[in-house]
Amino acid sequence: MNMPAALFGSGWLWGALFLVFAVGYQVWLRAPWFRLRDPQQLNLLLGFAVGLALMWSLRAGVKPGLNLHLLGAMAATLCLGSRLALVALALALTAITLNGACEWTAWPLNFMLMAVIPVMLAHGFQRLVERHLPAHFFVFVFVTGFAGSAINVMLQGGIASAAMALAGAYEAVFLVDEYLPYFLLLAFSEGWISGALITLMVVYRPEWVVAFDDQRYLCNK
Repeated sequence: MNMPAALFGSGWLWGALFLVFAVGYQVWLRAPWFRLRDPQQLNLLLGFAVGLALMWSLRAGVKPGLNLHLLGAMAATLCLGSRLALVALALALTAITLNGACEWTAWPLNFMLMAVIPVMLAHGFQRLVERHLPAHFFVFVFVTGFAGSAINVMLQGGIASAAMALAGAYEAVFLVDEYLPYFLLLAFSEGWISGALITLMVVYRPEWVVAFDDQRYLCNK
């Protein structure tokens, strides 16, 4: 995570920039911007952006690109929806880039790996749970919130590692032996922190969690 541009060739960087424009265009057209007219929703988005920027600034790593930090993509997706979650993650990434933690030339690639892919995975996992598991409060909290956050960060780590291996930044064997195992520990922390955050919001501020529907998860239970 927080990939330096030097690890990737120009083809990767230009390709990521093209994808960012494509994703940004779709977000611009389809994001529910009207929700931000509500001051609470706007503050929620900005709060996620600030919180994620602080969380992403606290990272551990010994080699370029092999940093570990909490992700927060599942929590942002459940609270804001996938498109506004991308806006919040983009603001967070811009903040840490302005702070010097990332390079501007690597911003598109980091946005794809740290925002677009995790949000897509989070949205897909949420839909999978809704389709195949009972509509129950504890399913939403423990499966989608806790387990979903942990699975999300592990999948993101695997995809980021695969990208580094394909780009020739590091040997695949080295990543499997020396980098990927730490995502098991990171997943535990991610699951508990994001899951606890979602639980608190669902209990005290359910209107802040767009994925939570009282009629679906609470009524007639």
